[in-house]
Amino acid sequence: MIRRMMTSVMVASVLATGAFASWNVTVINSSGVLNPPSTVVSVPTIVTTSPLPQITFLTGAATPNPILVGDGTMFTNGTFSGAYSIAPASSSAGMLTGFNFVIAGVVDGSAMIVWQKKVIRNSDNAVLYNGSGMFAGSGFGGTDGAFSVVIPAVLSAPANDVTVYENFLLFVLPTQPVSTAGLLLVEQDWVPEPASMIALSSGLVGLLALRRRKR
Repeated sequence: MIRRMMTSVMVASVLATGAFASWNVTVINSSGVLNPPSTVVSVPTIVTTSPLPQITFLTGAATPNPILVGDGTMFTNGTFSGAYSIAPASSSAGMLTGFNFVIAGVVDGSAMIVWQKKVIRNSDNAVLYNGSGMFAGSGFGGTDGAFSVVIPAVLSAPANDVTVYENFLLFVLPTQPVSTAGLLLVEQDWVPEPASMIALSSGLVGLLALRRRKR
């Protein structure tokens, strides 16, 4: 009986460890440029490596200026570029199938934010995701105000060794200096393949069953 219990605990532990493996995340670039004049800004990041990679670019807290154009400032256009790599910290890290792409910002008047994002597998340079989109103010046929969206992104094949590149372009019409385009936050929350979640649930069920038997 004790041997069975110990075996079940070991199996559950291995399964749970695989589901909660840590990752190596390296931020390659997190910066922007606001024009005119050409002002380079640095964007702070928050990186989580366990249980799954989560990378947040705090564009609203960039220094010496946030990623913001118009709104009465001297800037009429700007960019933000982020790049980072993900690799497994151990063989138990499993595979990733995609991520939830979070973008928060504001557009008002003759303003627009355009984004493009690409995910490349490091082992063979295959492009696993290539997406783009935009947010427009009323001057360009869109809706004024703050926005926060979550865009589910699915890789064309599961992977655990990728490099991610993303670029944002912000601009307002120079003749409309009170129009606003601001990027507050850019985040990516990575998603594991279903097998990892099954492993986790199996491990937890095993532990729960053991506790019930002991009672």
